[in-house]
Amino acid sequence: MRITIAGRAGLVGVLLLAGLGAGVAPAAASNPAGVASLGSAAFTKGTSAPISIASLADCAVEGPTSNSSGVVTRTGITFGGGTTTCTTTVVDPENDVTTTKSEAKGQNFELSALVSSSGPRIKIRSYSVSCTATQTSTNASWTYGGATGLGTLPSPVPVGYVKPITKSNGTLLAEAIFNEQTLPGNGSIGLTMLRIKFAPASNITGEVVVGRTACSPTP
Repeated sequence: MRITIAGRAGLVGVLLLAGLGAGVAPAAASNPAGVASLGSAAFTKGTSAPISIASLADCAVEGPTSNSSGVVTRTGITFGGGTTTCTTTVVDPENDVTTTKSEAKGQNFELSALVSSSGPRIKIRSYSVSCTATQTSTNASWTYGGATGLGTLPSPVPVGYVKPITKSNGTLLAEAIFNEQTLPGNGSIGLTMLRIKFAPASNITGEVVVGRTACSPTP
C-alpha cells in the first residue's frame, strides 16, 4: 500500500492511498463510504455560555447526497456558508461498479474568539475538502485561500502539522492542526483540513473544525 502526500504551503494538500490491488478485498471500513461537512465548533470561553455549532451541511453517499448552509454566527466565530455534495457514479452497470466523490466547499470563515486574549483574528476566505474512491484506491485533498492570522505554512504541509497560535510575546493560545488524517489500514481515508484546539492561556476550552471528509473503497 502506497501513500503519497503533496501540497503547496497553506494552499493545497493531497493524500493518495492506493495499492489494494485487483482481487484484494478491503477490511471492514472504519471510515464511512463517503461523507463531507463544512465544519463544526464546540468551545466555552471563561464563564460564558458554551458555543456549539453542529456539523454543517453534512452529506453522505447514502443520502442526503447534497446539502448547503447559510451564514452561521455565534459569539467569537462565523462560518460563512457553503455547499456539500456526495455523489456516486456507475462506471460499469453490468457489474455494479461505482466511484464516489464527497466534497465540501466553504467560505468566509472567521474566528475572533482569541482577539480578547491578544491573539490573532483568523480568517479563511474560501476552502474545500474532497474525497474520491474507486474499488482500488481512495484520494483525499484540501485547499484554502485568502487566509489571515495563521502565518506561513511549510510546503508541502506534513500530515498532522501543528501551527502554534500565540500572543506577540509567544504565549500559546491555541494549536492549528492541518492535514489531520485517519488511515485505519483498510484503504479508507478520513481527512480534516483544520482543527483548532484552544490552550489554557486563551481561557477557552474546546475546539473548532474547518472542512472534513472521508471515504472508503467502493464495493
